Amino acid sequence: MSSEKKIIVIGSGFAGLSAACFLAKDGHDVTVIEKNGVGGGRARQFKTDGFTFDMGPSWYWMPEVFDNFFKSFGKSTLDFYELVRLSPSYSIFFGQNEIMDLPADKDGLYALFEKYEPGSSKNLDQFLKEAAYKYKVAMSEFVYKPGHSIFEFADIKVLKSLFNLHMFTSMSKYIRKLFSNEKLIQLLEFPVLFLGATPEKTPALYSLMNHADMSLGTWYPMGGMYKIVEGMMSLAKELGVKIKLGEAVTKINVSSNIATSVQTDKDRYEVDIVVGSADYHHIEQKLLSTSDQQYDSNYWKKRVMAPSSLLFYLGVDKKLKNLHHHNLFFDEDFKKHAIEIYETPAWPDKPLFYVCCPSITDTSVAPAGKENVFVLIPLAPGLEDSDEIREKYYHIVMDRLEKLTGQSIKNEVIYKRSFAHKDFTKDYNAFRGNAYGLANTLLQTAFLKPKMRSKKVKNLYFTGQLTTPGPGVPPSIISGEVVASEINKTIRKKELVK
Repeated sequence: MSSEKKIIVIGSGFAGLSAACFLAKDGHDVTVIEKNGVGGGRARQFKTDGFTFDMGPSWYWMPEVFDNFFKSFGKSTLDFYELVRLSPSYSIFFGQNEIMDLPADKDGLYALFEKYEPGSSKNLDQFLKEAAYKYKVAMSEFVYKPGHSIFEFADIKVLKSLFNLHMFTSMSKYIRKLFSNEKLIQLLEFPVLFLGATPEKTPALYSLMNHADMSLGTWYPMGGMYKIVEGMMSLAKELGVKIKLGEAVTKINVSSNIATSVQTDKDRYEVDIVVGSADYHHIEQKLLSTSDQQYDSNYWKKRVMAPSSLLFYLGVDKKLKNLHHHNLFFDEDFKKHAIEIYETPAWPDKPLFYVCCPSITDTSVAPAGKENVFVLIPLAPGLEDSDEIREKYYHIVMDRLEKLTGQSIKNEVIYKRSFAHKDFTKDYNAFRGNAYGLANTLLQTAFLKPKMRSKKVKNLYFTGQLTTPGPGVPPSIISGEVVASEINKTIRKKELVK
């Protein structure tokens, strides 16, 4: 790149760090500004009393995305962390003594389906082959596109594939054509629970998530998910990126539709280009003047958001039994909880929940003889959030956890911290306190998402889970790469004009 640009990246989440690395690789002067004192955005980590807690993402799926990211810089994931495949991938508790362990190997998976529904392994084979096809097409034709226009998808090959991708069939209908056992159906519907709609309203395209789950496997970086952040930050610094922690951006100064500087609570930075990796809504509505906003408040009110969450970080003063690394508790009505998230938003009567015990795999994240426990309840965004409500749901899920695993746990908790809507808003400026970004509904897919490039401010770009390709750690890493590519394309075009 012949023309070095001063680029500010707002936010140090996966998308921001990814964008910063690719932009620095291309010769730009890149500075990442992060409001919190620790990098990583929602993937922060904290340590206390000998415990190491990952605050956000805990699932490592689509390992090739991480591999490809580091390979782009002549590195390997092994340069930064050791990766292990979990077996079983996870457990699902349907009730007391009704536990489904998902095998990591294909033979075990087929045997599991035969156990619950004789003859279903043939349909599983068809389902996984179709899921693999969708995954391949999505990765090669969709996720690396910036989503500026529908014409990006006008290729005949892509248009023909839309029908094979089951874009116009729901996940619920698609799965029920192949399987009748309700437990198997819930297993297959689970990966779309966080996409932003019920399985009845989620396109069957997203069975590609089942390929990521069942075929590509569930992995874990030893030391915790924050090892990925540490690796990306280390790489960024090696590439010359400057990272400013504990510094909040307060304004983007714009003149004649060009961002000229970024103001923080500590300094002012002259810029050629700004990349917003923090919450899209916050940057648009709070850091820009009204005349520079491409979307108004009514637009944001109409967006369908992915869920928020109530999280508990627990230190337990003993080793726990009858749990694996990842555990899903579907002992209550799956459909009812989904409706309480997406259809009639409310605190759920009988919530489903998820428990992660990384210390079962990794002894470094808890003191000897103790357990590191992460509890998550998926919730509708925008709900009232109070200490009293959090405490109520803590006891609801802990009572069920004790009953279903057959052990006392609450009395052994020696560290406890909660995190929910108010914290997502305070720490990440998250719109309506969401945890996962914009929902992946049919009307919020690809070019129908908030745009990666501002139409009002010519040198302002966006990346992360509120723009393309969408929520999740791998999509966020890809989003950073895509926005860097778009910036460089624009720079090259201007150089050619000169």
